[in-house]
Amino acid sequence: MVAPDDILGFWLDEVGPAGWYEVSDKLDQTIRDRFEDAWRSAREGTYALWLTYPAGTLAYIILMDQFPRNMFRESGEAFASDGASRAAAKAAIHRKWDMRIDEPARQFFYLPLMHSENLCDQEHCVRLICERMPETGASNLLHARAHRDVIRKFGRFPYRNAALGRSTTASESEFMAQGGYGATVKALQAAKAA
Repeated sequence: MVAPDDILGFWLDEVGPAGWYEVSDKLDQTIRDRFEDAWRSAREGTYALWLTYPAGTLAYIILMDQFPRNMFRESGEAFASDGASRAAAKAAIHRKWDMRIDEPARQFFYLPLMHSENLCDQEHCVRLICERMPETGASNLLHARAHRDVIRKFGRFPYRNAALGRSTTASESEFMAQGGYGATVKALQAAKAA
């Protein structure tokens, strides 16, 4: 059995902000080795008691939202627990449990909304980062706005299509050929600088 402190200690302290968004085969394998069984158990409800307090909920969200993106990169399984992590995040945000967690770790309450293919979730994420991450939210806000722009344009993330077995439209193909998400981020940065 894994405890919340195992996840929080690993992700917040061992990996830390410098490693949270790096693509690393070594890190992906470490997460699989240490936490894949816990992720599968959580999908069956094993860790539901974690959702009764802020730090436990944070650990649950990291396990269900962030870790699968590392463990199952380029696979549909990377998104298999998004619904559970989003529900946990929304409940915690409603209780203002996110505000009991210091920045920058607080961002993990908002990432399930940023990862959602629902525009209302995207709008909510942008507002939360603006309102609740005053110290460290600038980079998160840029990426929240970029995610929102993609959902506004396509109603989904085109770069997930292959992993999820979805057909790609001509406009989505053109978007990805022109730089996709990275180009969206650059355009937002350029607009801000102008």
